Amino acid sequence: MRLLLDTHTLLWALATPAKLPAPTARAIRDPANAVLVSAASAWEIAIKVAIGKLSANVDEIVRASVAAGFDELAITLAHAVRVRTLPPHHRDPFDRMLVAQAVEEGLTVVTRDAVVARYGVSTLWG
Repeated sequence: MRLLLDTHTLLWALATPAKLPAPTARAIRDPANAVLVSAASAWEIAIKVAIGKLSANVDEIVRASVAAGFDELAITLAHAVRVRTLPPHHRDPFDRMLVAQAVEEGLTVVTRDAVVARYGVSTLWG
């Protein structure tokens, strides 16, 4: 399976994995699964740190992601264009980008956000 971690899942997986449901944690740790982290998540974290909504070190998060064996998913033009076709279930541009990436790349989004499944993408939580 190819898993795309949404931002809160990424933060929990790195800092407080006990917050993840056991099946989700197992799927992330399973070497048979590819685990991807979107540039959109790093961007979201950086913005939230800059405006004071989150206390985190983005550089450390990136290093920890690499150390955990997570693969980087860049934002492509196809991802950006795909956002245009998504229904307005979510107003959050970062969540919309993650959905667009999941659609374009055939990924399963690991998220507790039930709204993401309304886009018809595969999700995993619990």
